[in-house]
Amino acid sequence: MSKATTVNADGLKALVGSYLQDTDLAVIDDAWSLVQEVHAGKKHFSGEPMTAHSLAVASTLASMHLDLDTILAGLLHGVLKEGLTIGLLGERFGDGVAGIVAGSTRITNVHYNNRLTHQAENVRKMLLAIAADIRVLLVKLVDRLQDLCLLDHVEKEVQKDVAQETMDLYAPLASRLGIDWLKRELEDLAFRFLYPDEFNDLSTKMESSLAERQQYVEEVISILQQKLAESDIHPIRIIGRPKHLYSIYKKILAQNIPLNKVYDKVAFRIIVETVKDCYEALGVVHADWSPVPGRIKDFISVPKSNNYQSMHTTVVGPRDNFIEIQIRTETMDRIAQEGVAAHWAYKEGQKVDSRDAKLFKGLKKLVNSLKDVEDPREFLESVRGELYEPDVYALTPGGEVKEFPQKSCPIDFAYAVHSQVGDHCVGAKVNDRIVPLKYQLQNGDIVEIITSPSQTPRRGWLEIVKTSRARARIRSWLRKEENEKALKLGREICERELKKYETTLKKMVKGGHLRLLLKQLRCNSLDEMLIKVGSGIITVQNLIRFLQPPELLQEKEDVEPALPPDQIAQLMAASPFSEGAQQGGSTISIDGIDDMLIKISQCCNPVPGDTIVGFITTGRGVSIHKAGCANLLSTDPRRWLEVAWSGKSRGLHRVELHVTAENKRGIFADISSTISADNVNIADISAHTLPDDVADLRIAIEVENLGHLQVVIQHLRQMEHILSVRRI
Repeated sequence: MSKATTVNADGLKALVGSYLQDTDLAVIDDAWSLVQEVHAGKKHFSGEPMTAHSLAVASTLASMHLDLDTILAGLLHGVLKEGLTIGLLGERFGDGVAGIVAGSTRITNVHYNNRLTHQAENVRKMLLAIAADIRVLLVKLVDRLQDLCLLDHVEKEVQKDVAQETMDLYAPLASRLGIDWLKRELEDLAFRFLYPDEFNDLSTKMESSLAERQQYVEEVISILQQKLAESDIHPIRIIGRPKHLYSIYKKILAQNIPLNKVYDKVAFRIIVETVKDCYEALGVVHADWSPVPGRIKDFISVPKSNNYQSMHTTVVGPRDNFIEIQIRTETMDRIAQEGVAAHWAYKEGQKVDSRDAKLFKGLKKLVNSLKDVEDPREFLESVRGELYEPDVYALTPGGEVKEFPQKSCPIDFAYAVHSQVGDHCVGAKVNDRIVPLKYQLQNGDIVEIITSPSQTPRRGWLEIVKTSRARARIRSWLRKEENEKALKLGREICERELKKYETTLKKMVKGGHLRLLLKQLRCNSLDEMLIKVGSGIITVQNLIRFLQPPELLQEKEDVEPALPPDQIAQLMAASPFSEGAQQGGSTISIDGIDDMLIKISQCCNPVPGDTIVGFITTGRGVSIHKAGCANLLSTDPRRWLEVAWSGKSRGLHRVELHVTAENKRGIFADISSTISADNVNIADISAHTLPDDVADLRIAIEVENLGHLQVVIQHLRQMEHILSVRRI
């Protein structure tokens, strides 16, 4: 199946009427009139009339044999952006249509000044809309397909953004719904814009081998028909088709091989009448062609979560070529191609199919697993991770199948069962044998999780889990635990200081002083302020100075007169540690936060000009790292802050260099001279000799900024006997 287009409402009605014979389709004329009125003179980004785009979306949905409400929503999917109200749509076309249109519109109707946050919130709203009504996703997938077909008309940067989002989000969601033709088209179209050179090269090579490939397909089909007939198996049909381009490209990358070494460029499909025929046909295939170990998969007895069923095998076929063969019934084939649309559950009066109910439950579980992930970067990473193509299928003792990426462990399995099971996981039995938690799950494993009420998530689990669901839940627990510790510590600090003056936080709250303070510090509650105190974002020194009641400050002879509460709040909101934020004289600004205790990290020693990220430490303010610092990347992204160098660079910054050179006489002096010539101080130097008479040096220097450092490195590399120079 592929996208369909009709030229007018009559064509759309004819398409819908071909499968909804007893339905009054006059409402399509009403919707089409509204679309023409609202979009009169309006253009799609491709330049074609917006009405034509709306009709194309509705036509493709109709070609999928979807219900009337979904087709109407596809036709009307852009009208809310032109000022129409949901109430009006509900009155004219029913609440079902209005709900789908509203859900798909909310996806792109949010604006944030931060692009990452904007993208994350769009995705979050889409997932929530999908959980309420799966038809929202069907409209969005077809809308995206139509957009990709016309993406040539926009600038390259937009092309890449749309294509990457399609590859990360929409194609995997189409796969989750089991709509294989739609997934393949989305991937190939996105592939074309993401990697145009590779796409064109692969397309040309595949086209050039078309005649040879077609001859091979006919040969294999002839052999299969003969062998099956000899065993009294009469398939409904045998199909041989080339795999779609992106799947071939992924194989080339994964195996690091040229195209001519990809032997299974063609996939064969044997469609038979019964499940029994499936297994008998598999036996016939294996009797004549040797199967490749580990490539036999039975998705008939153990279907995928998107309801896909089929036998898969890869064999060494004619001319010693690897060929992939899928064997399934007619019903299985229809579900494999059309997914959720093959047994659509939204026709009026029809109950939800049990298979669809399981699929919808899985999507809602996805939404629930991500609801507590607040950091935009972590949220998008979790979504991409949840939409992976599974490689491992393991089972619960009751026979329920769970899907995982490669190298997943029992902790991943535990969180797939339930978040509470994951939180209290202490061990696992795999196939009735105790295994360590770092054990890598294999296809067909039967996994039993052992729990204990006293067990809680460990930070070390983050290093071995592979699923985003497990990682998000572990991080959420650890954040909660850290916040509880910070809250307790912050409260103890505040109460301890106030106790010296025979008062308490409770009295400060009643006095109104803390309310003013919270406003200045941008804290929504007392607890939030105490957490910031306990984690070091609000320093102890500030508290000692400003949490003392103003009336008690008057009793000190060596202090200034007491200030009004509003001035106290302003003073406390301004940290006295400005010199910490200006190490080396170069200021650092933190997005959305004024003045904070800042420390340049010694593990990567960023200098002005480096891309930097702030990390909130416990009790020590914010440490500044280079964006690619290994130590930073191993931390919780929830505690990262957007930071940037601000103002002109002043002062010097320490940087370490690793230099290797031929161990020639006077080489140390030459290196020192070259560095000094660039007006750079050498703070420290250590050296020793390696085998093959190579000098290995570590040199700590002080530079003004990144540009200054790059000049030094360039001059060192230009020296005659220098082998390598790199920044540590």
